[in-house]
Amino acid sequence: LIVAISLSYLRKSGRSALTAAVHWGIAAAVAVSTLGGYLLIHAANQELLDGPLALVAAISVTWMIVHMWRTGRRMKGDIEGRLQLSSARPGAAAFTGVFLFTTLMISREGMETALLLMQLKETAYLMLGAALGVVGAAGVAWLWSRYGHRINLALFFQATAIFLFVFVVQLVIKSVHEMSEQNFLPFSGPIHDATEVWGPDSTFGHTLTYLLAILPLAWIGIKSLFSKQTLVPPAAPPPAVHSSTVHNSPV
Repeated sequence: LIVAISLSYLRKSGRSALTAAVHWGIAAAVAVSTLGGYLLIHAANQELLDGPLALVAAISVTWMIVHMWRTGRRMKGDIEGRLQLSSARPGAAAFTGVFLFTTLMISREGMETALLLMQLKETAYLMLGAALGVVGAAGVAWLWSRYGHRINLALFFQATAIFLFVFVVQLVIKSVHEMSEQNFLPFSGPIHDATEVWGPDSTFGHTLTYLLAILPLAWIGIKSLFSKQTLVPPAAPPPAVHSSTVHNSPV
């Protein structure tokens, strides 16, 4: 999705020459992700870092939610405004910036993906499922790069922000649970016992998982309903009555 949005933006803003930087960034990110996944799978498991890292992730995602919600409404207008910029070939600085941006954004998630795929190497069905998932994600990215300009970006980022908000709730619960397990928090014992029943296999955890899909879809439905209501044309005014057509009534 990051690649698709980047390519769609560059094409819409008349900077197609920079798409090569995205492609080179993809290649570099695949290499970095493979190396990172290899190192992670051979690294010693440090449970002491699970809770603090989950908290850091929750804070980072929360900042991104606020940013997306605030800028999503005007993002489409900003992109359209950039269409008026010159389509002259950009310099090396712009190329380097796009390359590094792509490499960083993909490598962040790519290392986790590589780690997951390496753990599935001995299970044929899981490997097949993972491969199909990667192909499906690439297909979605291709469709977005071609037809993403038709998407209501404000609504898209709002729905994504709602999805991430539920995800943040999961991260916070995980962080508190893991830190209480390592006795990092005051009253760690009661906190650990209380959050134990909120795990991903509990009823509450299943509810959060369902809300990841239900809440964004509900928001899209509500926004679509209200947008249709605002698009209904006003009723036509009654025809004007001219004095020459007025007849006396016996009433």
